[in-house]
Amino acid sequence: MSSSWASWTLNRADGRSGDGAAMTNRWITGLLLAVAGIHLLPLGGLFGAEQLTALYEIRVPDPNLGILMRHRAMLLAIVGGLLAYAAFSPGSQPIALIAAFSSLLSFLYLCFSIDGLNSAIRRVAMVDVFALLALLAATVLSFRRGQTS
Repeated sequence: MSSSWASWTLNRADGRSGDGAAMTNRWITGLLLAVAGIHLLPLGGLFGAEQLTALYEIRVPDPNLGILMRHRAMLLAIVGGLLAYAAFSPGSQPIALIAAFSSLLSFLYLCFSIDGLNSAIRRVAMVDVFALLALLAATVLSFRRGQTS
């Protein structure tokens, strides 16, 4: 048996194999990285109105609106960075989950509370629904991991 195989199958204190815990950790890491990636996608909007138009199919003729939209891109990137860090730092996962849930739920609430969304914003909302489900799965796995460790 190789030493790398042994590291994957170390026994826990209760005598059960650590494979399940390791797999759970990998799933949590993967889910958090996926949601981090989704939050980092709008980062291109930070670089100007053309990128914002490409992302959201909206014109940003007013520089003040451009500043707000570019700031939005930066805030989403901060949440994405926090999620990416939390993927490898379990102690920071609670705050990252709170930030991401707040971001996703507030955006989805706003989207579903008005009519007339363009196709790009509807697409963003659908991606955010996927991100919300992934975040929910990571949260459930994290709670289960905490109960079994």
